[in-house]
Amino acid sequence: MDMTEIHDYARRFVGAHGEKAELEAAQKVAECERHGDKSQAADWRRIQAAIKQMRGPHVS
Repeated sequence: MDMTEIHDYARRFVGAHGEKAELEAAQKVAECERHGDKSQAADWRRIQAAIKQMRGPHVS
């Protein structure tokens, strides 16, 4: 996936999963790794990072 696709997918994933999107993406990474799909796991890591970036810094 290129970065445009990553960010587009991240936006849609946040729309579908809300605040749980980053956690859901992390679970997808783990699932892909369990199945030995390193390429797909790498894509999900990039999606997870994009979600985190979209959320911005945590305010305390």
